[in-house]
Amino acid sequence: MSHDRDIRPRRRRRDKALGRTTARIAAGLQSGAVARVLSRLSTLNIVEGSVRLAAQAFLTALPLLMTVAAFAPGWMQDLLADSLRAVLGISGDTLDELRRVFSATGTPRNTAGAVGAVVTLVSATAFSRALQAVCLRCWRLPRTPIRAAVWRWLLWLVVWLAYLLLQAPLRHGFGAGAVTGMLLSVLSATLLWWWSQHLLLGGRIGWRSLLPGALLAGSGTVLLSLAARVLVPTAMERSLDEFGPLGPVFTFLSWLIAVFLVAVSGLALGEYVASTTWYRTSALGRTLTRAG
Repeated sequence: MSHDRDIRPRRRRRDKALGRTTARIAAGLQSGAVARVLSRLSTLNIVEGSVRLAAQAFLTALPLLMTVAAFAPGWMQDLLADSLRAVLGISGDTLDELRRVFSATGTPRNTAGAVGAVVTLVSATAFSRALQAVCLRCWRLPRTPIRAAVWRWLLWLVVWLAYLLLQAPLRHGFGAGAVTGMLLSVLSATLLWWWSQHLLLGGRIGWRSLLPGALLAGSGTVLLSLAARVLVPTAMERSLDEFGPLGPVFTFLSWLIAVFLVAVSGLALGEYVASTTWYRTSALGRTLTRAG
């Protein structure tokens, strides 16, 4: 009996200490960095922005891609097909069905010609406009005047097309192997998102401040693409068997939403990192060291 009486007070003290520790952790989460990050992501409506970007990419940018492929020489068409395989890991009937569906939304080469291609390009600026709106929200900046932004939308689309076209050789490290390909993929994706922010924001945010978001978005999308090469082919084959030609389309749209969810989250977190005292101080220190 005396032994039980000795244990009970110790248990109560241990439970109280555990309760105080849990309360401190909960209070820290509610008022600390995690809470601020979650609040920031909630304010930006990253899910809504990601779905909008995926829809614009699906409805406008991908038809542009297929239209460009229709006018491209044979070697470029082969390179584009290899790049799609490198990004998604799909091939065979699934890739053929997916390309056929997207080709139907584009402008056939033998009916509309170059005028249709230009119209498709202009329509595809809805994609770059949506991405610009996301970047502006991340950095809480006002809209850019249309006259100053149109050429930026078009330029971004051209660079995006060139980047997508080079995915196959990039992923293989230009023949140097998978490890080199991985490093080049992360580097190129980071550079793309770094430059994209600078371009679409009109140069209103410095390069150093844009780097964290570019690194997070670039590395996150590349890692997701590696996972997609394992998961997407099986999902597309299953959806093709169950739902016919439209099945892979829905799977592909879901994958686009995931890609932009990772990218937008990276950009938003990058803005948070760039605004911290630690990053500003370290960046300033490096700048002063170089200047000295």
